[in-house]
Amino acid sequence: NEMGDINQLEHRISRLEGVLLLQKTITESGEKIFATNGKRGDFNTTLHTCKEAGGSIAAPRNAAENEAILYFVKKFNSYAYLGMKESLIPGKFRFLNGFPVIYTNWYQNEPSGKGQE
Repeated sequence: NEMGDINQLEHRISRLEGVLLLQKTITESGEKIFATNGKRGDFNTTLHTCKEAGGSIAAPRNAAENEAILYFVKKFNSYAYLGMKESLIPGKFRFLNGFPVIYTNWYQNEPSGKGQE
């Protein structure tokens, strides 16, 4: 469907424009684009910056996406916020959109909120 292809292309271009506003680093995993501006900020600032760029805070759903996020952690020697939060049940996490987190790659006894997840 030509119209569908055009809409998909327009959507991808608008996403790329938002990502390019970050003007720093971009990597891909599958159909997703991961980007950072390399700046440190608190969670809410990071959330706002991602939304302003037309995206969201990265939330790995598989090992390849986790590696894309880890790339930035290593490159900038810094922790990264993930697009998830603890649910009302301690130790259970949900993505910011409310869906349950299924893929995790945390160390034993993590996440503890101390940066070693």
